[in-house]
Amino acid sequence: MAMDVSGLRSGGSVLSTVAEVVEQILFCLPTKSLQRSASVCRLWSDCARRVLRRHRRLSWITTKGHAYADREHGQHFLVNKMIEELEEVYVLPETVLYMAGTDTFCVQSSSRWRKERRDESAMKSKDAEVATRFEKLLPMNCKLLGISCPGIVYTPMGNGKQRPLEVEDGIAGFALLLPKIEGVTIKCFHLSNKDLKNNTFDQRKLQAAGLLDNADLRTVLLFGYNTYRPPAVDFIQRLTKPINVRNTVVVGGYGDRLFSPSSESIDARHMYGTVGLSFSGKPIQAASILLDEDVATPESVDAAMKRLKAANIPEHNTVGFMCACIGRGQNYYSMMENVEADAFRKQFPNVPLFGFFGNGEIGCDRIVTENFSLRECCSSPEYDELIHSYSTVMLLLHLGPLK
Repeated sequence: MAMDVSGLRSGGSVLSTVAEVVEQILFCLPTKSLQRSASVCRLWSDCARRVLRRHRRLSWITTKGHAYADREHGQHFLVNKMIEELEEVYVLPETVLYMAGTDTFCVQSSSRWRKERRDESAMKSKDAEVATRFEKLLPMNCKLLGISCPGIVYTPMGNGKQRPLEVEDGIAGFALLLPKIEGVTIKCFHLSNKDLKNNTFDQRKLQAAGLLDNADLRTVLLFGYNTYRPPAVDFIQRLTKPINVRNTVVVGGYGDRLFSPSSESIDARHMYGTVGLSFSGKPIQAASILLDEDVATPESVDAAMKRLKAANIPEHNTVGFMCACIGRGQNYYSMMENVEADAFRKQFPNVPLFGFFGNGEIGCDRIVTENFSLRECCSSPEYDELIHSYSTVMLLLHLGPLK
């Protein structure tokens, strides 16, 4: 008896010609599968493009608990995790910030690798190799910034409600995937001592970074490298002075090594400077608070987080950053672990938190919203408003409403 396939043909026709139905199906696919589906036909390509515009949520990939190399593949554990998880993310990243503990790039398992650790040229080559592998995993036009730090702060993968973790030994890493966001411009920049002539920065590079002549600049994430060199602190002070204004939140700290972009040639013996991300656009709202040396108990940390909560920054499409001194952490709080990250989660249970432990902190108390700006930094000319030690700076960054 012959099967009546007219209904099946009708269903197939609906799937291949009705854009609304195709979009509903494609919307359920992770981004990489969605891109593969776009090659089926012009209709699916158009639908996939519209679906990608709807995938605007922040996403992240995180992992911890591994040494530098996978013994089988010889790759950094964060690279391996990204290879696995990028197949499942629902976002096309336009900008990626990744961080991993410095020791994860030099804890080796063989005598040959231990020898390489002592060889500066081999270490530089290994850094470039890791950076290249990251960049090959991501879209060609994706802006990538990669830094190593003594310790890492991250929220496990999921919906943002998981407990954020302070990993002071640094055996962890994260990659924050930022999609293209309507009305928001994110620029990645690198400024070094080579860009400073006669105590003046190259104005063209400042403009290209979004740090000069930019009325819409709202937030700057700033990370110093090779800051152990005496001129480096003066360099950072000169850079932050013109952007430390009422309507801009500046937050960051001192990391260890710069990995991405790999196109940047860094002479570790003679260069120092900063890398960072500038966030511009009217939808952006941000607030930062400074936890100085006097904030040394869980109760005082809770009080500080309430100041951040009082800024009334929207908590959807929002991310938190924590830049802490390596001298804080559990030793600072009488061996109590995760004090600052837990206090953040208590006030912001749905906001993911990322960051690092470093060798110096950048930031102050400041709120920037669409209707209000508050500057609470010390105004004394004898006191640097942004550069600190033995402190933690917390940032709440809202990237605008999801549409």
